[in-house]
Amino acid sequence: MSGRTPLLIVDKLVAGYEPDLPIVNGASINVAASEIIAVLGPNGAGKSTLIKAIAGLVPISGGSVTFAGHDVTLTPAHRLIGAGLAFTPQTENVFASLSVADNLKLAAGVLPKTHRADRIAAAYETFPDLARQRGLTAGRLSGGQRQMLAIARSLLVGPRALMLDEPSAGLSPKLVEMIFATLADIRQSGVAIVLVEQNTRAALALADRAYILVQGRNRHEGPARALTSDPMVAALYLGGVETEGAP
Repeated sequence: MSGRTPLLIVDKLVAGYEPDLPIVNGASINVAASEIIAVLGPNGAGKSTLIKAIAGLVPISGGSVTFAGHDVTLTPAHRLIGAGLAFTPQTENVFASLSVADNLKLAAGVLPKTHRADRIAAAYETFPDLARQRGLTAGRLSGGQRQMLAIARSLLVGPRALMLDEPSAGLSPKLVEMIFATLADIRQSGVAIVLVEQNTRAALALADRAYILVQGRNRHEGPARALTSDPMVAALYLGGVETEGAP
Protein backbone atom coordinates (compact mmCIF):
# COMPACT_ATOMS: atom_id res chain seq x y z
CA MET A 1 0.00 0.00 0.00
CA SER A 2 1.16 3.52 -0.78
CA GLY A 3 -0.14 5.08 2.46
CA ARG A 4 -2.54 7.24 0.46
CA THR A 5 -6.20 6.55 -0.27
CA PRO A 6 -6.28 4.44 -3.44
CA LEU A 7 -8.09 5.85 -6.46
CA LEU A 8 -8.24 2.46 -8.16
CA ILE A 9 -8.62 -0.78 -6.21
CA VAL A 10 -8.57 -4.15 -7.95
CA ASP A 11 -9.39 -6.95 -5.54
CA LYS A 12 -8.87 -10.66 -6.33
CA LEU A 13 -9.81 -10.23 -9.99
CA VAL A 14 -10.54 -13.30 -12.10
CA ALA A 15 -10.78 -12.70 -15.85
CA GLY A 16 -10.16 -14.29 -19.23
CA TYR A 17 -11.28 -14.51 -22.82
CA GLU A 18 -12.97 -17.91 -22.53
CA PRO A 19 -15.44 -19.14 -19.88
CA ASP A 20 -13.80 -21.33 -17.24
CA LEU A 21 -10.31 -20.55 -18.62
CA PRO A 22 -9.18 -17.55 -16.57
CA ILE A 23 -5.88 -15.90 -17.37
CA VAL A 24 -6.06 -13.58 -14.37
CA ASN A 25 -6.49 -15.74 -11.26
CA GLY A 26 -7.14 -13.48 -8.31
CA ALA A 27 -4.74 -10.59 -8.94
CA SER A 28 -4.99 -7.48 -6.75
CA ILE A 29 -3.50 -4.01 -7.27
CA ASN A 30 -4.18 -0.47 -6.12
CA VAL A 31 -2.97 2.97 -7.19
CA ALA A 32 -3.43 6.42 -5.67
CA ALA A 33 -3.67 9.77 -7.43
CA SER A 34 -0.27 11.02 -8.67
CA GLU A 35 1.19 7.54 -8.20
CA ILE A 36 2.82 5.33 -10.80
CA ILE A 37 2.68 1.58 -10.34
CA ALA A 38 4.29 -0.99 -12.60
CA VAL A 39 2.76 -4.40 -13.27
CA LEU A 40 5.58 -6.79 -14.12
CA GLY A 41 6.02 -10.49 -14.68
CA PRO A 42 7.26 -13.12 -17.12
CA ASN A 43 5.63 -13.61 -20.51
CA GLY A 44 2.16 -15.06 -20.12
CA ALA A 45 1.74 -13.85 -16.55
CA GLY A 46 -1.59 -12.16 -17.32
CA LYS A 47 -0.37 -8.56 -17.06
CA SER A 48 -2.01 -7.22 -20.20
CA THR A 49 -5.17 -9.22 -19.62
CA LEU A 50 -5.41 -7.70 -16.14
CA ILE A 51 -5.50 -4.09 -17.31
CA LYS A 52 -7.74 -4.94 -20.26
CA ALA A 53 -10.20 -6.49 -17.81
CA ILE A 54 -10.03 -3.38 -15.61
CA ALA A 55 -10.72 -1.31 -18.74
CA GLY A 56 -13.84 -3.33 -19.53
CA LEU A 57 -12.35 -5.14 -22.53
CA VAL A 58 -12.04 -8.67 -21.09
CA PRO A 59 -14.84 -10.51 -19.26
CA ILE A 60 -14.54 -10.59 -15.47
CA SER A 61 -15.82 -13.65 -13.62
CA GLY A 62 -14.69 -12.86 -10.08
CA GLY A 63 -13.35 -10.17 -7.79
CA SER A 64 -14.02 -6.45 -8.03
CA VAL A 65 -12.80 -3.15 -9.47
CA THR A 66 -13.44 0.03 -7.51
CA PHE A 67 -12.67 3.42 -9.04
CA ALA A 68 -13.04 6.72 -7.19
CA GLY A 69 -15.13 4.97 -4.55
CA HIS A 70 -17.54 3.33 -7.00
CA ASP A 71 -17.82 -0.33 -8.00
CA VAL A 72 -17.11 -0.40 -11.75
CA THR A 73 -16.49 -4.14 -12.09
CA LEU A 74 -18.97 -4.70 -14.91
CA THR A 75 -19.03 -1.18 -16.33
CA PRO A 76 -18.70 -1.00 -20.16
CA ALA A 77 -15.44 0.37 -21.53
CA HIS A 78 -16.94 3.57 -22.95
CA ARG A 79 -18.48 4.46 -19.60
CA LEU A 80 -15.19 3.88 -17.80
CA ILE A 81 -13.57 6.43 -20.09
CA GLY A 82 -16.30 8.91 -19.20
CA ALA A 83 -15.69 8.19 -15.52
CA GLY A 84 -12.01 9.09 -15.90
CA LEU A 85 -10.33 5.70 -16.35
CA ALA A 86 -8.38 5.65 -19.63
CA PHE A 87 -6.54 2.79 -21.34
CA THR A 88 -3.82 2.96 -24.00
CA PRO A 89 -3.37 -0.40 -25.76
CA GLN A 90 -0.05 -1.62 -27.08
CA THR A 91 -1.20 -1.95 -30.70
CA GLU A 92 -3.93 -0.44 -32.88
CA ASN A 93 -3.90 2.61 -30.64
CA VAL A 94 -4.05 5.26 -33.39
CA PHE A 95 -5.75 5.59 -36.79
CA ALA A 96 -2.82 5.18 -39.17
CA SER A 97 -4.62 6.66 -42.20
CA LEU A 98 -5.60 9.86 -40.37
CA SER A 99 -3.38 12.84 -39.66
CA VAL A 100 -2.13 13.59 -36.16
CA ALA A 101 -4.59 16.48 -36.00
CA ASP A 102 -7.52 14.33 -37.11
CA ASN A 103 -6.61 11.59 -34.61
CA LEU A 104 -6.82 14.14 -31.82
CA LYS A 105 -10.01 15.72 -33.16
CA LEU A 106 -11.65 12.31 -33.33
CA ALA A 107 -10.64 11.45 -29.77
CA ALA A 108 -11.85 14.85 -28.58
CA GLY A 109 -15.27 14.18 -30.07
CA VAL A 110 -16.51 12.78 -26.75
CA LEU A 111 -15.90 16.16 -25.09
CA PRO A 112 -18.23 19.15 -25.03
CA LYS A 113 -17.48 21.33 -28.06
CA THR A 114 -16.35 24.20 -25.86
CA HIS A 115 -13.56 22.06 -24.36
CA ARG A 116 -12.13 20.43 -27.46
CA ALA A 117 -9.80 23.14 -28.75
CA ASP A 118 -8.26 23.76 -25.32
CA ARG A 119 -7.66 20.05 -24.71
CA ILE A 120 -6.05 19.58 -28.12
CA ALA A 121 -3.86 22.63 -27.54
CA ALA A 122 -2.79 21.17 -24.20
CA ALA A 123 -1.91 17.88 -25.94
CA TYR A 124 0.33 19.69 -28.40
CA GLU A 125 1.98 21.51 -25.50
CA THR A 126 2.67 18.21 -23.75
CA PHE A 127 3.92 16.57 -26.97
CA PRO A 128 5.74 19.20 -29.07
CA ASP A 129 6.72 16.55 -31.65
CA LEU A 130 3.05 16.04 -32.43
CA ALA A 131 2.51 19.76 -32.87
CA ARG A 132 5.28 19.84 -35.47
CA GLN A 133 3.86 16.80 -37.27
CA ARG A 134 0.15 17.60 -36.95
CA GLY A 135 -0.46 17.33 -40.69
CA LEU A 136 1.35 14.00 -41.08
CA THR A 137 -0.62 10.76 -41.21
CA ALA A 138 -0.12 8.66 -38.09
CA GLY A 139 1.12 5.75 -40.18
CA ARG A 140 4.18 7.78 -41.16
CA LEU A 141 5.15 8.68 -37.60
CA SER A 142 8.10 7.05 -35.86
CA GLY A 143 7.35 4.41 -33.24
CA GLY A 144 7.96 6.88 -30.45
CA GLN A 145 5.73 9.52 -32.04
CA ARG A 146 2.94 7.01 -32.53
CA GLN A 147 3.15 6.09 -28.87
CA MET A 148 3.04 9.78 -27.95
CA LEU A 149 -0.06 10.20 -30.12
CA ALA A 150 -1.73 7.20 -28.48
CA ILE A 151 -1.07 8.62 -25.02
CA ALA A 152 -2.20 12.09 -26.11
CA ARG A 153 -5.50 10.62 -27.35
CA SER A 154 -6.06 9.00 -23.96
CA LEU A 155 -5.24 12.20 -22.09
CA LEU A 156 -7.69 14.32 -24.07
CA VAL A 157 -10.60 13.15 -21.93
CA GLY A 158 -8.84 14.39 -18.79
CA PRO A 159 -8.56 11.02 -17.04
CA ARG A 160 -7.92 10.59 -13.36
CA ALA A 161 -6.10 7.32 -14.06
CA LEU A 162 -4.24 6.15 -17.14
CA MET A 163 -3.41 2.51 -17.86
CA LEU A 164 -0.78 1.69 -20.49
CA ASP A 165 0.04 -1.67 -22.03
CA GLU A 166 3.73 -2.02 -22.96
CA PRO A 167 4.36 1.61 -24.01
CA SER A 168 8.08 0.88 -24.56
CA ALA A 169 7.54 -2.09 -26.91
CA GLY A 170 9.72 -1.83 -30.01
CA LEU A 171 11.25 1.52 -29.05
CA SER A 172 14.93 2.42 -28.80
CA PRO A 173 16.34 3.15 -25.32
CA LYS A 174 16.38 6.88 -26.14
CA LEU A 175 12.70 6.85 -27.09
CA VAL A 176 11.81 4.78 -24.03
CA GLU A 177 13.51 7.42 -21.89
CA MET A 178 11.53 10.14 -23.65
CA ILE A 179 8.17 8.38 -23.23
CA PHE A 180 8.81 7.58 -19.58
CA ALA A 181 9.91 11.18 -18.88
CA THR A 182 6.58 12.31 -20.32
CA LEU A 183 4.72 9.88 -18.05
CA ALA A 184 6.59 11.32 -15.07
CA ASP A 185 5.41 14.78 -16.11
CA ILE A 186 1.82 13.56 -16.53
CA ARG A 187 1.72 12.21 -12.99
CA GLN A 188 2.62 15.70 -11.73
CA SER A 189 -0.86 16.83 -12.81
CA GLY A 190 -2.40 14.30 -10.40
CA VAL A 191 -3.04 11.49 -12.87
CA ALA A 192 -2.52 7.97 -11.53
CA ILE A 193 -0.64 5.65 -13.90
CA VAL A 194 -0.74 1.86 -14.16
CA LEU A 195 2.07 0.64 -16.39
CA VAL A 196 2.34 -2.90 -17.77
CA GLU A 197 5.92 -3.44 -18.93
CA GLN A 198 8.46 -6.04 -20.02
CA ASN A 199 11.25 -3.48 -19.68
CA THR A 200 11.70 -4.17 -15.99
CA ARG A 201 14.63 -1.88 -15.31
CA ALA A 202 13.01 1.16 -16.96
CA ALA A 203 9.65 0.50 -15.32
CA LEU A 204 11.14 0.20 -11.83
CA ALA A 205 13.14 3.40 -12.39
CA LEU A 206 9.90 5.26 -13.17
CA ALA A 207 7.39 3.67 -10.80
CA ASP A 208 6.70 4.31 -7.13
CA ARG A 209 5.63 0.73 -6.51
CA ALA A 210 5.45 -2.49 -8.50
CA TYR A 211 3.46 -5.69 -8.55
CA ILE A 212 4.87 -8.89 -10.01
CA LEU A 213 2.40 -11.40 -11.42
CA VAL A 214 2.99 -15.06 -12.17
CA GLN A 215 0.23 -17.20 -13.69
CA GLY A 216 -2.29 -14.43 -13.13
CA ARG A 217 -1.62 -14.12 -9.41
CA ASN A 218 0.32 -11.71 -7.23
CA ARG A 219 3.72 -13.20 -6.52
CA HIS A 220 5.60 -10.21 -5.12
CA GLU A 221 5.17 -6.47 -4.60
CA GLY A 222 6.85 -3.51 -2.98
CA PRO A 223 8.47 -0.11 -3.48
CA ALA A 224 10.05 0.05 -6.93
CA ARG A 225 13.44 1.14 -5.62
CA ALA A 226 13.61 -1.82 -3.26
CA LEU A 227 12.53 -4.28 -5.94
CA THR A 228 15.32 -3.13 -8.23
CA SER A 229 17.83 -4.99 -6.05
CA ASP A 230 15.50 -7.64 -4.65
CA PRO A 231 16.75 -11.21 -5.30
CA MET A 232 13.12 -12.35 -5.56
CA VAL A 233 12.73 -10.22 -8.70
CA ALA A 234 15.80 -11.82 -10.28
CA ALA A 235 14.48 -15.27 -9.36
CA LEU A 236 11.10 -14.62 -10.94
CA TYR A 237 12.62 -13.43 -14.20
CA LEU A 238 15.72 -15.58 -14.43
CA GLY A 239 14.96 -18.65 -12.37
CA GLY A 240 12.90 -20.61 -14.87
CA VAL A 241 9.54 -19.85 -13.30
CA GLU A 242 6.74 -21.71 -15.01
CA THR A 243 4.49 -19.34 -16.97
CA GLU A 244 1.14 -19.72 -18.65
CA GLY A 245 0.73 -19.71 -22.39
CA ALA A 246 -1.73 -16.83 -22.72
CA PRO A 247 -0.67 -13.18 -22.85
